[in-house]
Amino acid sequence: MTPSVVRQIGGRAVSVVLADIVALDVDAIVNAANEQLSAGGGVCGAIFASAGPELESACRPLRPCPTGESRITPGFGLKARHVVHAVGPVWDGGTRNEVELLSRAYRSALQVAASAGAASIAFPSISTGVYGFPKPLACETAVDAVLAALDGLSSIKSVVFCCFDRESFDIYVRRFAT
Repeated sequence: MTPSVVRQIGGRAVSVVLADIVALDVDAIVNAANEQLSAGGGVCGAIFASAGPELESACRPLRPCPTGESRITPGFGLKARHVVHAVGPVWDGGTRNEVELLSRAYRSALQVAASAGAASIAFPSISTGVYGFPKPLACETAVDAVLAALDGLSSIKSVVFCCFDRESFDIYVRRFAT
């Protein structure tokens, strides 16, 4: 069984799971995208591989996507109906407005998903892989941004913070324990 923690926050289910995001059955999954919306490594590469070649074709006309913004495509071969491509910042020691840009990426992803009619959305830990964002700070930023943005998005009923590794999962669990 996948380890998970579920909380009811403002009438919504907010959960933390240790899983592969491509396996989740939600309306939208969020891709930790690059500005060119092309297949990369980590979660981005896994999403593109699982969705199939149509995802690359669907992303072409949406390029580029600036850091802090999001674009949406169909999910193609995924369980999720949509993929929201959110571009987080590359960590540069906190000197280039990285926290605000990451917060913007999460808020934008929620707004784009809600506009497409998604009621459930799953987020990876954006920017914490090759982009080097410190995981504890990324967790705080993600949770704060999502919970604040939910107030204005009544259509979103379920949010999943999907962690691929135990370290990230433990960080999110600690955040929700407080």
